[in-house]
Amino acid sequence: MRDDGGRANEPTSYGLRPPEPAPVPQQKPYEPKPYAPTQQQRPDGTGDGTGRLLGGRYRLVGRLGHGGMGTVWRARDEVVDREVAVKEPRVPDHLGERERANVYLRMQREARAAARIDHPCVVTVHDVVMEDGKPWIVMELVRGQSLADRLQEGTLDVREAARIGLAVLGALSAAHEAGVLHRDVKPDNVLLGRGDRVVLTDFGIAQVEGEQGLTETGAFVGSPEFIAPERVLGQRPGPESDLWSLGVVLYAAVEGMSPYRRSNTPATLQAVLSAEPQMPARGSGAFGTLVMQLLRKDPAARPGAAEIRATLEPAAAPAPLAATRLYAGDGAPTGGSRWVPPVLVDNRKAQLGLGGGVLAAAVAVVLLLASPFGGGGLPAGWQVRPENEVLHADVTVPDDYARTQGTDGDNVNYKDPSAVFQIYVDRLDPATDKTHNTLPADPGAWKTYYEKGGRNGIEFTNGKVTTATVKHQGRQAYDIVTDYTPNSASSDPNPTRYRYHELLVPGQGTAYWRLRVSMPAAGKAAKDGEELFTRVADGLKIHDL
Repeated sequence: MRDDGGRANEPTSYGLRPPEPAPVPQQKPYEPKPYAPTQQQRPDGTGDGTGRLLGGRYRLVGRLGHGGMGTVWRARDEVVDREVAVKEPRVPDHLGERERANVYLRMQREARAAARIDHPCVVTVHDVVMEDGKPWIVMELVRGQSLADRLQEGTLDVREAARIGLAVLGALSAAHEAGVLHRDVKPDNVLLGRGDRVVLTDFGIAQVEGEQGLTETGAFVGSPEFIAPERVLGQRPGPESDLWSLGVVLYAAVEGMSPYRRSNTPATLQAVLSAEPQMPARGSGAFGTLVMQLLRKDPAARPGAAEIRATLEPAAAPAPLAATRLYAGDGAPTGGSRWVPPVLVDNRKAQLGLGGGVLAAAVAVVLLLASPFGGGGLPAGWQVRPENEVLHADVTVPDDYARTQGTDGDNVNYKDPSAVFQIYVDRLDPATDKTHNTLPADPGAWKTYYEKGGRNGIEFTNGKVTTATVKHQGRQAYDIVTDYTPNSASSDPNPTRYRYHELLVPGQGTAYWRLRVSMPAAGKAAKDGEELFTRVADGLKIHDL
């Protein structure tokens, strides 16, 4: 048994002790309905049950996963013809009949509570089917990998960790408002679905915890390295306990593992109670400070959901910085005006190779731009990316720029491998997007927005904005250039300035497209960035404009 809460085909808890026996309501005996094809399931639940029909509508297709608390199946809802996930709960074999029935009743009640949670980042519970005297939980089928699986490939950067953290926070807030505590927030229960969707699973469905605390029962359900200290002490958990677990998940996202992981369960529990972890090395600044605040031993001293959201939102937003200042090992800015990509900060060996890399990149940009699109097609190293579903447009970008798609499904990012430049394109419509206070396609409105500091007025300072009317695909469009100082560098006596160069293209009605290229505001990098903007703008082809 592992001390990290288990993976696929492994237990997900360290023990199970039921609550005190309660009166057991009479259950009608299960009368199986005929189905085909038939696969006999062994009494221990480990056989192949493919083909079985549950509740007269859910046909088991195959196993998706297996753990100490149950098996998850892929199934088809034959009534509405859709695929679903079905969780078959299990309990330890040592429990008696009355204790087992009591456990099933608690699981059924908690499943119904989880079904009341209405949030896009919470796995949807469709139904609870009683078969064999136990509740089978029918849920939406989320296609993707878990955060735990993703971390096996490597750690996340702060921006991606913050994005996932915001989604999990939204799910927990919705659950807490519905009176439901998760009690097992960990990377295994965070699913990364299609289209950058993040889903939190197992809201009280696959866990059983008695009213008594750990000091009375001698056991608990959950993964010790992600469980809050008050739960280890047997105290009654609250929303703050889930937020502690969120803090551990954020720590693990940027560092690769929980700071409390030890070689055995007692050592892990002792670390949760007494260890004071170091600030995550890969997540310093406001993000790291928030993580350390979430890991405070006193539940009352941890930040609330609003404060957590206020910190994660800026960290998850597309970076306004095209590059960052070079810092010495003690965190103080070095002299001069040198800049390096954020991924090279604090990496001395990589910094030594930066000069040659920048020179090579500059030469490549010059060579690429020497051949205009109109003179025989795309230059070498460029491609047209059809973005029909997201933007209803084609975007022309360098081949080696990495693509990511926004969580709202209406924007895309293309990132320069050296992190010097970034291309961002989105489609906006103030008439339909009422939740984000979307600005209209008005250069004056955008000018005011940037001069006031951008997002929430705190994105940057000293914004200098110029606007012009241009043509794109024969239609009137707007060119906006904003030079700014990052808010984080506002106290620097000689701050590095950066630039947004944007193109706004109005469409039908109130909808419009926005192209942005982020770059340094001065020097050779600014010149290359402006040439990059010109190429990308010329290659932006909007459909049905």
